[in-house]
Amino acid sequence: MSTLHLRRVLRAPADRLYRAFLDPAALVKWMAPHGFVAQVHEMDARVGGSYRMSFTNFNTGQSHAFGGTYVELVPARLIRYTDRFEDPNLPGAMNMTVALRPVACGTELTITQEGLPDVIPVEMCEMGWQESLHLLTLLVEPEIP
Repeated sequence: MSTLHLRRVLRAPADRLYRAFLDPAALVKWMAPHGFVAQVHEMDARVGGSYRMSFTNFNTGQSHAFGGTYVELVPARLIRYTDRFEDPNLPGAMNMTVALRPVACGTELTITQEGLPDVIPVEMCEMGWQESLHLLTLLVEPEIP
């Protein structure tokens, strides 16, 4: 099992980033890496609530589903949840931590993904997250009146 750490500073308020992680329509817009589309099947964004979503490869049509439970939610500050793939070849639960900290030019976003299955190279996971975080930036940074 591996751990991935990501850090970005975005020109957006922390509450907007927080909402982007918990709003199903927002997640569909930014979370799937390039070449995939996302679908949120269920989301109960409260401590003890669960979520389930899937990514579908746009070229092949193959999907993989995943989901988990919200462990801790502190508005505009912290999201902690479990994450588990439904594929039996990707066993084990992952622990996700999304930390938000206001900084002079916006918000520092730190993501820690613990317990990545050994069959997923950390570099591939990081590359996918980089693509997703680019899409997140495009969603949360514009100041549209």
